[in-house]
Amino acid sequence: MIAVVGMPGSGKSEFLNVALNFGYRFISMGDVVREETVKMGYKIEESGKVAQMLRDKDGLDAIAILTLDRIRENHDNKFIIEGIRGIKEIERFRKEINFFLVGIHASPNIRFERLKNRGREDDPKSFEDFYSRDVRELSWGLGEAFALSDIIINNNSTLDNFRIEIEAVIKKYGL
Repeated sequence: MIAVVGMPGSGKSEFLNVALNFGYRFISMGDVVREETVKMGYKIEESGKVAQMLRDKDGLDAIAILTLDRIRENHDNKFIIEGIRGIKEIERFRKEINFFLVGIHASPNIRFERLKNRGREDDPKSFEDFYSRDVRELSWGLGEAFALSDIIINNNSTLDNFRIEIEAVIKKYGL
């Protein structure tokens, strides 16, 4: 399995799109949170709040546990896990599965523009919202998790260059 870590808007979803061509299936930890948000009766825009609630209630690996449950339901070992946010999640995954951690980096200004253009309901509408979201996610340990990446891909260039980098990583590491 491959796990992907990076700040919102860094290019994790594009990594997944390319990896699908290599036969991987994916599971988004953000989608897991959004599903839980709906189950708990909250609006999608409140998914960050729900993620924090789950972590406060069940520990910093709460989302990892929910993600592992979904992976087990599929009985498949060729998955990409997108959206790791902290060391506790990495520890949980390493305890239960073998995976390669890919970090994706992009500058804050580039990420903010990407998120504005993406148009998902829970994307930030202002740079203040964007910054607050970054601070919240960093408080969960995302920076430390990123530092534990087996490899880091820089995504400050063009989409074509990023796709070439992704394919090179997948081929080089036999993922």
